[in-house]
Amino acid sequence: MESKILLESGNNELEVLEFKIDDHCYGINVAKIKEIIVYQEVTPVPNAHPSIEGIFMPRDTMITAIDLRNCLQRGASKAGGLFIITNFNKLDIAFHVDSVIGIHRVSWADIIKPNATISKAEESISTGIIKFDNQLIIILDFEKIVSDINPNTGLNMDALSEIGPRPRNEVPIVLAEDSQLLNKLIVDSLNKAGYNNVRHFENGKLAYDYIKACKERNELNNIKCIITDIEMPIMDGHRLTKLVKSDDATKDIPLIIFSSLVNEEMRRKGESLGADRQLSKPEIGNLVSVIDELVNASSAG
Repeated sequence: MESKILLESGNNELEVLEFKIDDHCYGINVAKIKEIIVYQEVTPVPNAHPSIEGIFMPRDTMITAIDLRNCLQRGASKAGGLFIITNFNKLDIAFHVDSVIGIHRVSWADIIKPNATISKAEESISTGIIKFDNQLIIILDFEKIVSDINPNTGLNMDALSEIGPRPRNEVPIVLAEDSQLLNKLIVDSLNKAGYNNVRHFENGKLAYDYIKACKERNELNNIKCIITDIEMPIMDGHRLTKLVKSDDATKDIPLIIFSSLVNEEMRRKGESLGADRQLSKPEIGNLVSVIDELVNASSAG
């Protein structure tokens, strides 16, 4: 899996691992993968969700195994195949698949939004489609798969209640987040925390187009903070970070990467591109605290 470190930071590319369930091709961002291992027996968990096969402990780390076939409404997997062990949202999870085909390097700009060409079950948990050698590879939304199984793995809203009521303010914030659900949740959370002037966009390009327009109108004071996901079609968060931080006109705008992919390697990439802070997706309370800190520091400067 070393090939993923060869990607140049901020070039708007990703590597996708293609795998199969039945004769259908699916994909996962290589940045989410820790390792791929041969299937091993798992211990069933009483009263668990139907898509949870059980738990096992390689190298003394307990990992939950999820049956992707079941998630895709294709029945239940049998013993055999492979486990793709992932790490995102600070969780280690194994996804049971039939076989692995290989890795493809693609641009986020070439990822097509899901449409009626895929089934309803796939559409609800798909972030995009890649056409490769006349074959369609459906990239699955693994965060949604996990949060559908256990909603507690989604945004942690408890910390917001600890902040308590705060006065509304008009500090202008730009948000880039492709998930409609998370986009709305983050905006609602920021509103609850007092930030009610949030311009939100579904990918990095739309956010950057707005930033460029503000620059051209000499209205960059309309942007006091930028929050971006990493994985987004058209333009990803690392590319957006690179464009903002390499421009003298915008480099001092505080930029926060808020993503399920903030692991050690991705953190190094974000730092090299100039991100001011990087937070993992569940930490919505920390996000508010960091916005407070960066906005106040920027105003004082």
